[in-house]
Amino acid sequence: MLLSTDIWIGALIRRAELSGAFATVARKGDARAGAVLVKVIDRRAGTARLYSEAMRGDGERFWMQPVRSVFEPDLDAYVERAARIDPDIWLVEIEDREGRHFLTEPVESDPA
Repeated sequence: MLLSTDIWIGALIRRAELSGAFATVARKGDARAGAVLVKVIDRRAGTARLYSEAMRGDGERFWMQPVRSVFEPDLDAYVERAARIDPDIWLVEIEDREGRHFLTEPVESDPA
């Protein structure tokens, strides 16, 4: 059984904060079943990455990078398009000196 989205996001933010990162909900979606985007910002490197939640056929959650760019304006444009399609979508922003995402589920390798 999957956790409701709001509880899952609370746990993600807590993991990030306990590790010294700053995390916040930048866009709040449906508390029970809203899809999630996670934007990771590394100010020191001047880069950002966006992760999108997905489900495998067996119900396993994993994360993929829907945008190849590391430039924050490109990621923000994707988020705006996604929000027009799905108004229940969440966006969590994490600022971390090491660029960590704090996701515990599998993450597809960086597109290159």
